Amino acid sequence: MGRDDRGRLLTGPRRRSLKRDWDESDVRVRAGRRGSRPRTKIRPDHDDAHEAMVISKDRGRWGCALGGDPDRIVVAMRARELRRTSVEVGDRVDVVGDLSGTEGTLARIVRVHERDSVLRRTADDTDPYERVVVANAEKLLIVVALADPPPRTGFVERALVAAYVGGVEPVLCLTKSDLADPAPFVAAFADLDVPVVLGGQDDPLPPVAELLGGRVSALIGHSGVGKSTLVNRLVPDADRATGVVSGVGKGRHTSTQSVALPLPGGGWVIDTPGVRSFGLAHIAPADVLGAFSDLSEIAADCPRGCTHLGPPADPECAFDTLTGHGMRRAMAVRSLLAALHTNDPWDQPAAE
Repeated sequence: MGRDDRGRLLTGPRRRSLKRDWDESDVRVRAGRRGSRPRTKIRPDHDDAHEAMVISKDRGRWGCALGGDPDRIVVAMRARELRRTSVEVGDRVDVVGDLSGTEGTLARIVRVHERDSVLRRTADDTDPYERVVVANAEKLLIVVALADPPPRTGFVERALVAAYVGGVEPVLCLTKSDLADPAPFVAAFADLDVPVVLGGQDDPLPPVAELLGGRVSALIGHSGVGKSTLVNRLVPDADRATGVVSGVGKGRHTSTQSVALPLPGGGWVIDTPGVRSFGLAHIAPADVLGAFSDLSEIAADCPRGCTHLGPPADPECAFDTLTGHGMRRAMAVRSLLAALHTNDPWDQPAAE
């Protein structure tokens, strides 16, 4: 039974009243084994962080060039506060921690800057998951062989759509021009005003090097088109450079990840893995038209719900009222829109 401060026995209402006056100060709490340090949501400002460019990614580790300098490379992990924030090759990030670059050391990525451009794709047109191919690229070289394997317009059209929507300037780079005349294939994209360069093994390199110099550019293409050969010409020590910048994980460049390589004259070229498909599930027709201001104004006169694909689906599409160069340009964009409705990026053979 309970007793008062004089030791007298308490019974009945007096005891019950004493019980009701208890509070948390009367309860003894045993400390846990891990201590009682409170958690806080306050995070450091990281005012001492250094800006870097992500040049490789492999199994939860990112290679970063401090200040964009290819001679100051550190390996970093993603800070806990970033949680699942996407960090991709080409991203500009802030890093803290051990920035010595010594083997076995790790820095931390604490911030990801806003992207100027982003190239995305999906596995196919039914896949809702977007994959970032590269961030902050200024130019996209779409590498296509004119023969062996034969070229297809479908992949180029899809890559063009992704580039326009992502804010990247596309460039058509043709290889194996000694095996076929490039003119018929180039004609299919002439009205889109896409720059064209020859990047085959026997073609002069300066036009391509001058186009990419001082910029961050990405190369895409499927296997066998000569993309790796072009990279090796642009970056003479590409094999060594690849080993340096992808010195994360097992220390080698895997075929499933992009890697940025420094160009001898300044700038970076991002070598991407060969793609088997280029899904566009994340892109709507309005996104494509948004990249063509002249045609967007014309599309405003189309009836509601117009897909701009023309008859028979859209018999009153305003594109069909155009003539001359405007009409040809609209038809070229219509081909890009049609590419959104097929899941086979290799379905359209080149013009003969």
